[in-house]
Amino acid sequence: MTEITRVALQPIEKGAVSKIWIGVVAIALASAGVAYAALPPAPTVKTLTAGTGAPPTMEDVVLINYKGMLTDGKVFDENKNYPNPVAQFVPGFSKALMKMQRGGKYDVTIPAELAYGANPPAGSPIPANADLKFEVELIDYKSLAEIRQQQQILQQLQQMQGGAGAPGAPGAMPPGAAAPAPVPAQ
Repeated sequence: MTEITRVALQPIEKGAVSKIWIGVVAIALASAGVAYAALPPAPTVKTLTAGTGAPPTMEDVVLINYKGMLTDGKVFDENKNYPNPVAQFVPGFSKALMKMQRGGKYDVTIPAELAYGANPPAGSPIPANADLKFEVELIDYKSLAEIRQQQQILQQLQQMQGGAGAPGAPGAMPPGAAAPAPVPAQ
């Protein structure tokens, strides 16, 4: 026959359950704080002039004016009417573009981790681990599908007019050939 040992339960002190819940909440808040601190940095986007409409996506090609600077104000790059797929910029610039609207002007700060980090482009004036600042104007954007469609229409018009895109003309693409697609980001 098996013998059962009985243990008398001690009464719980008044207020002990409340203390347990407070401890659980404190641990949950501390865990959330640690998780928040581990999040990757994000670019900051300050709106100077509001734009309109939805922001571009990673699948779009933007047309922008920009000026890139180091935090001391030294300009390292500047361009007007620059077309480029959103996905082909450094990660911080892509993320910032996806917070902008057509016609808007913005000040953007990109932390080094989302720019070039310890490996800036060879020969560039950007030092390793440099945060970058940009003045950006988002002029317009289109999807890759819209751009390819427009390229095909232009080719057809050139062929109809017997222009540079006509079959057999120097540099002409063969009939039915697709326009070259932008190189995907690596």
